[in-house]
Amino acid sequence: MTRYTNKKAVVIGGTHGMGLAVAELLVEGGAEVLITGRDQRNIEAAREKLFSRAHVVQSDISAMGDIATLGAEVGQKLGQIDLLHINAGVADLEPVEHVTEASYDRTFNVNAKGAFFTAQRLLPLIRDGGAIVFTSSIADESGTAGMSVYSGSKAALRAFAKVLAAELLPRRIRVNVVSPGFIDTPTMGVAGASAQERAAFMKIGDAVTPMKRHGTAEEVARAVLFLAFDATFTTGARLTVDGGLGQDLSPIPA
Repeated sequence: MTRYTNKKAVVIGGTHGMGLAVAELLVEGGAEVLITGRDQRNIEAAREKLFSRAHVVQSDISAMGDIATLGAEVGQKLGQIDLLHINAGVADLEPVEHVTEASYDRTFNVNAKGAFFTAQRLLPLIRDGGAIVFTSSIADESGTAGMSVYSGSKAALRAFAKVLAAELLPRRIRVNVVSPGFIDTPTMGVAGASAQERAAFMKIGDAVTPMKRHGTAEEVARAVLFLAFDATFTTGARLTVDGGLGQDLSPIPA
């Protein structure tokens, strides 16, 4: 496949799950890709899976020093890039009375602050006419119990994307958001969940999603790449990949 030949992309949080699926489609299409991750086991697994087809870099999106170093590394390895996909995120599901300053800061440092300053640092490296795609969540506009901090951080991310879309119009850089619903990934989107908790979460997702199944990481990846390369008259938009969950559908009763 040569669909993305001569394209260069950075995928933040690209060593597992949805980010890795984006990286795989890019390298299969001929792109030169740099992916980042924080967990050493995921980094090694991604290196093994992608072989030498991608640059795999250990970097923590919540650490300002790592963001600065990453900017220099992207410039050295890739130079100008066509796509920045910011996919890193954490979710600690807690009732409001259980939220601590530490858990609040952890979520916002990754999902909002880290995403913002990563985009700011790498912005000079994005070609005019390029694209930024953020991974948000359908929680960015929902009101689900236990998700106050996570939803707030993703709503902030969506707001950042819209303002960036406006500010980058002179450079023709399109900025969009993909908002997944229940997606089958190694963590099911919840950090630290046990295997039993993930199985229960899977069962709930299948039951409440109108299409009665989880999405796949590849389905999200294809939405990301649509926004990145095909949706050339789209900026400031939010594309849901949720099986109809956030669309107020009313299925015919069984």
